[in-house]
Amino acid sequence: MYYDHYHFWGMHLLWWIIWGSLLFWIFATPYHIPGQRAKKISALDILQKRFAAGQINKEEYQEKKKILEG
Repeated sequence: MYYDHYHFWGMHLLWWIIWGSLLFWIFATPYHIPGQRAKKISALDILQKRFAAGQINKEEYQEKKKILEG
């Protein structure tokens, strides 16, 4: 054997780096993936956000929360 397999090590290492980078990119990106189930927002979550934003007052919040929980 003329080359004694030492020429292939550089390309082999390059492919490991490419595959490792690709797997890291797939599993580490926090972006929304099409077809993936998203967490559903409940009516209580919307109510809490409206109260936090100041769109409704405390009495309205408590009244509507009681309705949603009951």
